[in-house]
Formats: sequence, C-alpha cells, structure tokens
Amino acid sequence: MTRPAADDRLLRLSLVAVWLVTAFASIVELNGQSRQVLAEAGIASPPWLVQSLIVGGAAADLAIGLALWWRPGRASYLAALGLMVLMTAVATFLQPTLWLHPLGPLLKNLPIAALLWHLYRRATP
Repeated sequence: MTRPAADDRLLRLSLVAVWLVTAFASIVELNGQSRQVLAEAGIASPPWLVQSLIVGGAAADLAIGLALWWRPGRASYLAALGLMVLMTAVATFLQPTLWLHPLGPLLKNLPIAALLWHLYRRATP
C-alpha cells in the first residue's frame, strides 16, 4: 500500500517530466515542429519573433519544471497552473480547433490542472 505523500511525489515528478521534456522538445524542434505550430496559428514572420516566442516558451517551461522539481510547494503549483492557463488561452485564441484534435493537445491540460490543484491543496501553506 502506498502512502499519500509517495503518491503526491509521483504525481509531481510526472508533471516535472511534462514541463522539462516540453522545454527540451521545443528547442530540439526549433526549426521543425515548433515553427510549424506557430505557422499553423498564423505566426510565421518575422523570424526573430517566431524564434523569440519558441525560446521564451521553452524557457518558461524549463523554469516551471525546475521549480516543481527543486522547490515544490504552493507557489510553484500556482505558477505552473497560471502558465498552463495562459498558454491554453493563447492556443485557444490562435487555434481553437486544437480542442478537437484527436490527440487532445489542449484537452490534456484539464487533468494536468486537476493534478496541480490537488498538489496545491495538499501542500503546506
């Protein structure tokens, strides 16, 4: 039988992986899928803007991933939730059809939000 603290740690580490791998993938695919996602949303130029958006998003993902890993607590859970809500809102504005995508790139944010809220509520103030 697992303990709630061990369960919470597993949930937190899964979220760390989401943010860190997303940051890594954004940079690895800087001139591939990352640019393609923005181009499909109507943002293809100027090149410096596209690159700044990708690198900025990756930096934000990296910061959240590291905060969840090294400094878990209410502040990092709220920061992660806030960034996720902001990115989801922007993606919804730019490409609302992503909500209907068969792989659910935006829909997956709902359980992530639930996990973050659960961890926030269980964290000591």
